[in-house]
Order: sequence, then structure tokens, then C-alpha cells
Amino acid sequence: MYNNNILGKSLERWIEEFPLITQLISTEEVFWNNPHYRPFEQCAGELPLEEKHVQDAEQRLQRFAPYLAKAFPETRQMNGIIESPLVQIPAMQQDVEDRYGQKILGQLWLKCDSHLPISGSIKARGGIYEVLKYAEDLAIHHNMLTVEEDYSILADQAFKDFFSQYSIAVGSTGNLGMSIGIISAEIGFHVTVHMSADAKQWKKDLLRKKGVVVVEYASDYSKAVEEGRKQSEQDPTCYFIDDENSQDLFLGYSVAAPRLKKQLEDRKVIVDEDHPLFVYLPCGVGGGPGGVAFGLKLLYKDQVHCFFGEPTHSPCMLLGLMTGMHNKISVQDFGIDNITIADGLAVGRPSGFVGKTVEGLLSGIYTVSDDQLVELLRALVDTENIHLEPSALAGAYGAIQLFKSEAGHNYVEKHDLRKKLMNATHIIWATGGSMVPEDIMASYYSMAKS
Repeated sequence: MYNNNILGKSLERWIEEFPLITQLISTEEVFWNNPHYRPFEQCAGELPLEEKHVQDAEQRLQRFAPYLAKAFPETRQMNGIIESPLVQIPAMQQDVEDRYGQKILGQLWLKCDSHLPISGSIKARGGIYEVLKYAEDLAIHHNMLTVEEDYSILADQAFKDFFSQYSIAVGSTGNLGMSIGIISAEIGFHVTVHMSADAKQWKKDLLRKKGVVVVEYASDYSKAVEEGRKQSEQDPTCYFIDDENSQDLFLGYSVAAPRLKKQLEDRKVIVDEDHPLFVYLPCGVGGGPGGVAFGLKLLYKDQVHCFFGEPTHSPCMLLGLMTGMHNKISVQDFGIDNITIADGLAVGRPSGFVGKTVEGLLSGIYTVSDDQLVELLRALVDTENIHLEPSALAGAYGAIQLFKSEAGHNYVEKHDLRKKLMNATHIIWATGGSMVPEDIMASYYSMAKS
């Protein structure tokens, strides 16, 4: 049940100020145009990070490439660079057009972060990056490494012994814990992942097999983060990776932008004033989609339109941005249960850092029901033989909502995009799936079929 005194205001007053709250409480699907959205040049001077920070993160990942290629054979084909394919999905586009009775103008693509090496999700960007940065800082500080050296030496036993003096902790619904647990254990850190009740059992089992300590909570994501942070503060050798506030995580995600730009150029896909780019990103606490959107806006400015997709039962970023309360407000405050099949997006309270950073950059947010997620999962398997976990399908609903909803039409008209849509590129950001066990993936598919 909601509290009728929410941050000093009655529910009736909240609804009077933000009528969309009524639909959020009813867990209806909505499409919200961000009234704070502004031309990029008006936002640029207010941003806490700049393009030089993204470039620094990319250079660090280049330095670590020889180590990753040595420690993780699956990265050798890409010479130690953690990157995912970009694929066009015309059969899926036709299927959703037929299913929803709505033409999607332009071309539909899938950015397969679901198939990133090492941990099989978008979290392989930010999570692995932050652990590598921490390891680099430690090694350089103790005169064991210089930036001019071949970082493959980090795989040597001497470095594993050195890093074993330190520990890393994180709170997670699953995928962030996977990325941080796998890379930290391989480097030599002691690592603890604090996992919320909705984290899948197979993810916990896999981490324990890697030597990771998994602490389970009966509560949701926010409680796991809170407890992880509290316990880490008591140990001076423990580094806590804070999914709610970390700029390093954010920058790790943002490196996806220049890499996507090159992929589009290699495929002769034009992005300019007459060829708009629309990107649809599943959103939990906000770090992954926020970092990607930030990086894309730095490169493409007003030519890219970024939308977040959230489950109808966990619309935390929408609620935080819409009310301007950011992390001070949660979906539970309004009696929304935060229970969804999309475990990676089951977050009740958004990142305040991310919300404030993307407040003027984000075009909007839409919500999607669990039923739609499972149906879109089935459609992608049937049409393209690509398997994603349910949360990753939140991106697949974005173009449908943009073209089908009244709010989507309003966005197109307001930004004078109607005549440009035939030249548009739509990218669904697939955030996870390749590490899901076959029997569990089959159960998702069967659920949709039934």
C-alpha cells in the first residue's frame, strides 16, 4: 500500500501535479515525453563529465586489452576489446509491425550487448571497466605498473597475490554482480556480491563457482546496495562499486557510443539532421542506459533521440525524473510492487547522479508489461533466432510505443521529425541474455508460446 503522506504531500496532491501517476499506480503502459529535454548545446555546460573523460576511459580499455586477451580467451578474436555486434533485424521489424498493426518508419537494428564477452550483458562495459580502473590505480600507486607497459603482465601470479590483499563489493539484481564478480575473481580480488531477492538462482550459482561470495537479501535492489555499502565502509581494504553513484561505471558504459558510431559508419548508416537516430535502452537504476545515452549525445547531439524502457511494475527513473525528486522517491512510495520478470530492471529507486546528468538529454521514457516482454522475446527467437533475457526486450517496445502512442506522435511533431522518419535508424539495445542457461531460456519461450 502507498503512504498517503509521500514526502510531505498527499497522494491526491501528487496526482494533481503529475496526472500520469494514476496510470503508473495502475501499472498501465505509458509513454512520457521529458519536458526537461533541451537542445544539447544548452545542456553541455551543465554536465558533470565531458568527452575527454570518455576518451580517457576508452584509452584505459585499450591498455587493458592485452590482459583481457590473455585472461579471457573469448576476447582474443577482438584482441581483448569487449564489444558486441550490431545487426539489422528486418524479420523482427515485420513481425512487430504485423502484431501491433503499426508501421515502423526507418530501419530496425539490434545492438547485441546481450552477447558481450566475459559476462554476457551491458554490465560487461561499466562493471568490468570500474574493476580494471581500480586495479590499475592500485598497481600504479604501488609501483608495480606503468601505463607504458604491456598490461598482459597483470595475469602473472605476482599480481594475483598482490590484488588478493584487497576486496571488492557490489549490490546487484544480477548482471552487474556477474560482471564484477567474474572479472574481480580472475584478477585476484576477494569479491562479495550483495544480491536482491529477484536475482536469478543461476546467476548466484555461477558466481559461487567462480569463487565469489554471494550474500542474499529478502528485500529488493536498494536494500542490497545499502547493506553492501554499509559493510564495505567497515573494511579499509574493501572497494565498493556503487551502482547508484559511480562516475566510473557511467564512463565505462559511455564508451559504447564511439564504438557504435564506427559500426554505423562501417555499415554506411547515415546519422545527420535528415537521418535521425532513435535508441531504446532498458532501464533499471539507470547507470547503463544513462552512460550510453550520455556518450551518444556527446557525439550526435540533437540528431540522436534516446528513450529508456522500464517495466510497468518498476518505473523508478520515470517517477524520479517526472517529479524532479530523483533518488528521493521510490515506486514503493506509491504502492507499486517492483515485482517483474525483468529482474535486471527490478529497481524501486533510481540513481540520483544519473537522473540529474541525463535530465536535459533524455527524450523520454516508456513502460512495458511483463506479458509484452515475453511476447517480444518469443518474436525475436522466431524471426531472427536471437535469444535475450526478458529485461533485454524492454528496448524492443520503444519504436512501437513511439509510433503507436499519442505521446509518441506529439514528440515527433514537436521536434519536426515527421518527414525524416523514412530515413530513421532505430536501435534496440539488447542488454543481456547470452549466459542464460538453455533450460531457463527455453522456459521463457514456452511461457510466451502458452
